[in-house]
Amino acid sequence: MSPRPTDPASPAAFPAARPRRLRHTAALRDAVRETSLAPGDLVAPLFVKEGLDEPQAVPSLPGVQQHTVDSLLAEAKELRALGIRTLLLFGIPAHKDADGSEAWNPDGILQRALAALREAYGHDLVLAADTCLDEYTDHGHCGPLDSAGHVRNDDANEGYARAAVSQARAGADLVAPSGMMDGQVAAIRRALDEAGFAERTAIMSYCTKYASVLYGPFRDVAESAPSTGDRRGYQLDPANADEGVREALADAGEGADVLLVKPATAYLDLVHRVKEATGLPLAAYHVSGEYAMLQAAAERGWIDGPAVAEEVALSLRRAGADLVITYAAAEIARRLA
Repeated sequence: MSPRPTDPASPAAFPAARPRRLRHTAALRDAVRETSLAPGDLVAPLFVKEGLDEPQAVPSLPGVQQHTVDSLLAEAKELRALGIRTLLLFGIPAHKDADGSEAWNPDGILQRALAALREAYGHDLVLAADTCLDEYTDHGHCGPLDSAGHVRNDDANEGYARAAVSQARAGADLVAPSGMMDGQVAAIRRALDEAGFAERTAIMSYCTKYASVLYGPFRDVAESAPSTGDRRGYQLDPANADEGVREALADAGEGADVLLVKPATAYLDLVHRVKEATGLPLAAYHVSGEYAMLQAAAERGWIDGPAVAEEVALSLRRAGADLVITYAAAEIARRLA
């Protein structure tokens, strides 16, 4: 993305300017385009579920499936052919418990999927692993609970650290802590370094993740809805922008290599502000509810779904995102071909 002044000069300073002259043809528009979007800027979220014999569709998230390891490998091949080289992987185990212990099982479903992808594609793909416990706990929260039903912050961080090391050993290039616990990046970085992954495994931290109402379809596909309460006690209040920037700065200070803002389109101000404040590589997650609304409108013929998805991704790049995580990654890449 080309750098631009933060306070452009007034049009009055250029009295002879005629911007429409540069919009006359497609070639001219391309020549002066400020923001680019390519398949390599897209990240595809994928879900692998233990115990399946074949992939399963998710009604609330059209076009998204719960994969077997074999069908995951097939989808990865298709995505790579489209130019998408980064995958964000989520595991759904057959067994869940109060601590989420399957998250660090070396033979867990996510670890097996990472190993299979690494064996099949070597380092031609970037493999990012969701590093949280909500898919693995029987209560659906992002860490063990105390007697009052609150997540125990430090115990959650210990679980994330164990999961991150297990994921790194299975082949993850990036581990992506999404629980919004205080100190989670520092705990994970320390564990990775001690396990010998100081130079090999980076952290993509969900630094600015809001307690949004736009996650419903994700909880269907990841089977991670909380059985009681909600996550407002540890995710950000949607009203707070300054706090989101402070969280990003805190994670950067703890050693995050890539930062992540979630959701995306309703939080473009945070995408811009986090990028401006940190200068670190930044991902924006166009979440399940945002995607599902586009799909629903497209199914009714109200919008051109892939065209709108491309425009959304471009807007996120324009706001400052280096990577766009989207369930429409394949649709967008086909349009860009």
